[in-house]
Amino acid sequence: MPDAVSLIQLKRDNVRPLTEAEIGWLFAAYAAGEVADEQMAALLMAIYFNGLTPTELRAWTGEMIASGDRLDLTRLARPSVDKHSTGGVGDKVSLILAPLVASCGAAVPQLSGRGLGHTGGTLDKLESIPGWRAGLSNEELVTALGTVGAVIAAAGSGLAPADRRLYALRDVTGTVESIPLIASSIMSKKIAEGTQALVLDVKTGSGAFMKQRERSVELARTMVALGAEHGVRTRALVTRMDTPLGRAVGNAVEVEEAVQALRGAGTADLMEVTYALARAMLELAGIDADPGQAIGSGRALDTYAAMIRVQGGDPDAPLPQARYRREVLHAPGSGWLTRLDALAVGVAAWRLGAGRARKEDDISHTAGVLCLAKPGDYVRAGQAILEFRADDPARFAAATEALDAPDVITIGSEPPPEVPLVLDDVGA
Repeated sequence: MPDAVSLIQLKRDNVRPLTEAEIGWLFAAYAAGEVADEQMAALLMAIYFNGLTPTELRAWTGEMIASGDRLDLTRLARPSVDKHSTGGVGDKVSLILAPLVASCGAAVPQLSGRGLGHTGGTLDKLESIPGWRAGLSNEELVTALGTVGAVIAAAGSGLAPADRRLYALRDVTGTVESIPLIASSIMSKKIAEGTQALVLDVKTGSGAFMKQRERSVELARTMVALGAEHGVRTRALVTRMDTPLGRAVGNAVEVEEAVQALRGAGTADLMEVTYALARAMLELAGIDADPGQAIGSGRALDTYAAMIRVQGGDPDAPLPQARYRREVLHAPGSGWLTRLDALAVGVAAWRLGAGRARKEDDISHTAGVLCLAKPGDYVRAGQAILEFRADDPARFAAATEALDAPDVITIGSEPPPEVPLVLDDVGA
């Protein structure tokens, strides 16, 4: 019979991989209270330093899935496909993508989360809409998928409950940045939701969780392999997150921009990523459709409105507006804007009230940042690059401090070269 201390020592000293039986015992004993939080935390630290083999990771993820419910979407007439983003600044793609792909004939069970730190949360954004609710029962979710085709909702407490306990430990023990632990956390929930196929948007760059492209590709490959091992067709796009995506960063302001994109007025960068992910999702779902035509015809916008209504929201209601606005970050000279740092903008939006430092913190739905200029735009000396929005003007000072670094913006004499936002396609 295994014991927690022996398993910690095996992984700490990298003696040999843990067996499937040992990992199964560990999760069962942890759920029963026979393995203490401090012992699991010690094991997580050992994994942080020594990793998990592919066999260990498959078993680890399987136990996380088995710790709770697994949704059954097989009764749906439509093929199911989901998307997950590792998080960025101004990343409102899910708001556009779920109804867009659903309008092409897929069922999109988008179980999403809330923002933490400088990255926004899809549920926080949608809760800007009067009446909209994130919490759906499994039956409500499946019914909505069968009628509308798309749902963006909170993951139920029954899906991979072991992940919540492990993530809470990782959050307070400095073990979040472990590729196998990140991969198992994301994929256990996505596999448990019952989707047949999954496309991952793995962000890389200054505003992403993974700053280095090589690490982002490694994470993408790890998650694609886990999906395949658990019977979910999985593909990952590694996309740039050095500059905010689109022009709005916040909650209500991002919903507004997403609706404009569904009306055919999306910014080039936002639509480049959205269309790339949409094409990948439709390909995995076996659907031959043109996402551009779905937006041009108004089908995607109609599906968005139906998706909001089925979750109690009013898609025609005015979105809340911030009481105070201030233009900031003035160009030091005339020229082409070649850099606008995503991390600095994300931190500023967070300090304005759009984000939270802890999961239990409240947020402001109206706070945020608008990018008045983006890299590739010509700006004149003294021109404001950003506009702050907040309910409390006292927040402007701390948000402005987030922009103090000398390389937050760069002005050049030539326009920046056009670079693709999709850097790698893993599993295609």
